[in-house]
Amino acid sequence: MAKVTRFSTKKTLNIRGNLVVLEAPVVMGIINVTPDSFYSGSRSSLESEVLKKAESMLSEGAVIIDIGGYSSRPGASDISETEELGRVLCHIENIRRELPELYISIDTFRSVVAREAIQYGADVVNDISGGELDPQMFDTIASANVPYILMHMRGTPQTMAQQTQYDNMLLEMFVYFRNKVTELRRKGLKDIILDPGIGFSKTIEQNYELLSELEYFRKLEAPLLVGLSRKSMIYKTLGVGPEEALNGTTALHMIALMNGAAILRVHDVKEAVETAKLFNLTYGNKEA
Repeated sequence: MAKVTRFSTKKTLNIRGNLVVLEAPVVMGIINVTPDSFYSGSRSSLESEVLKKAESMLSEGAVIIDIGGYSSRPGASDISETEELGRVLCHIENIRRELPELYISIDTFRSVVAREAIQYGADVVNDISGGELDPQMFDTIASANVPYILMHMRGTPQTMAQQTQYDNMLLEMFVYFRNKVTELRRKGLKDIILDPGIGFSKTIEQNYELLSELEYFRKLEAPLLVGLSRKSMIYKTLGVGPEEALNGTTALHMIALMNGAAILRVHDVKEAVETAKLFNLTYGNKEA
């Protein structure tokens, strides 16, 4: 039988005063309010369209939705804080009002955007830069005391594709996470989620190595989020486009869960929830 491990000893998150249990995998749906995200199916902009998509994701089993107004695809154009805020705040406010049972994550590396988004109703901050691109981010998160998704990336979305050289990728990532988790915990933050940053400053080969070695980060005692939905490591390998990458995504989601992922960040909620259900029925709470 394949060895299956859960990623961490921390099995809960405090989100908006509610205890979210991670004994079974949790699915986070992606909503990009950008014009240039790599997968066209994730793009929305009209309030009615975004709300409809959020409603659909909730009905399909998403626990959290992740709203982003800054495209982080390789080589994406930079935009101002003002433009990013203008893209996301109305949707956060609208979803919080209409779908109060749904948890909202704001996908941003800017502390100003994070702070404003929390005031408008966001519950979680998802930072692709792990605080590297805004020195105020950690203090902002600690002050707000909301769960924080700490991702690994080198450089910026504009330069990360050129920063894939590592002497020992796993060890360097472990040290990166250990140092940042230590700093955040010193600031009093308890709910930290780690994202290895698949597709960010890593080659296709490195992404697969990382996926196969997720257990390496277990000693950090934080839940692991994996975001690989429809990414180039799938569609380029299979010789298709992002639109045809759902089957490959589902296959890798199962591998991620078997290797310890607690949260899946996805474009296709229904399929991910089904994958998580089958995983849980098969392996349940088996320990390493």
